[in-house]
Amino acid sequence: MNPKILLGLALGVGSSVIWGGHAVVARPALAGQGFHPLDLAAFRYAPAALLLAPLAWQARGALVRIGWRRILLLALFGGVPNLMLFLTALVYAPAAHGGTIAPMTVPIAGALFAIPLLREWPSRGRGAALGVMAAGVLMIGWDGVAGAHPGAWRGDLLLLAAGATWAVFTLLLRRWQVPAIPATAAVTLVSAAVVLPIWLPWRAAAVVALPPASILLHLATQGLVLGALAMFLYARAVELLGATRAATLSIMVPVTALLLAALLLHEPISLLQGLGASLAVGGMLAAVLFTGRKAA
Repeated sequence: MNPKILLGLALGVGSSVIWGGHAVVARPALAGQGFHPLDLAAFRYAPAALLLAPLAWQARGALVRIGWRRILLLALFGGVPNLMLFLTALVYAPAAHGGTIAPMTVPIAGALFAIPLLREWPSRGRGAALGVMAAGVLMIGWDGVAGAHPGAWRGDLLLLAAGATWAVFTLLLRRWQVPAIPATAAVTLVSAAVVLPIWLPWRAAAVVALPPASILLHLATQGLVLGALAMFLYARAVELLGATRAATLSIMVPVTALLLAALLLHEPISLLQGLGASLAVGGMLAAVLFTGRKAA
């Protein structure tokens, strides 16, 4: 196989594994280690803003052409509100839900929102594949409704909202033809400017009192690994593989999340969840590889 493709696959899988592990790392922090969702948001955006500020400066011409209104809208759907939906969901829902429901909602919501935003209608094949994915998502979250995880349905609703808002973010990038890396840098800077003035007077003192090892762990995972490294790995994978091939690697996110939640957090995977994940991953793969869209 072409070495360039092998490298692209390795980088893309690496980014997907990082994203799949996000809920597994964040869930214990929010469900017993004394952290608040806003703490992890501050950890995500403060270090990432420092790392990505030079990229935003280099792309300042492109950002000026995009305009502040569009940048703020991108930050609304892809920045701190989106992350807070996801993190707050993990207060109620298990990590296995967080790592599967949100990413699987993105292509479903994206296909629906693409109709008014991009004038794109899903083909019959893509519509069928997305229907299969929706059934899989319902099966994964059913234990929260049925009582296996009391109150998890609240988190599941927030995860659906997180997936839907991220879908709008990606559609706006396409509609406005915004380069992904400059947009991510700008959204990170805006999000840091929103989070830090709230977090510093309200939560900083409480966080400093927590164990230093936990603080360093979540600073590294949120700010460096998730906030910067995963983005660079995925962007490079897109360059090497192309957007469509790279998108198929997102299938690794829910698979990784389920496996890591079971191995590290000892969250049981029910038969219904396993079937739902298999159904949703199969639908995701079919939607990316074998179906298309048609213009309105």
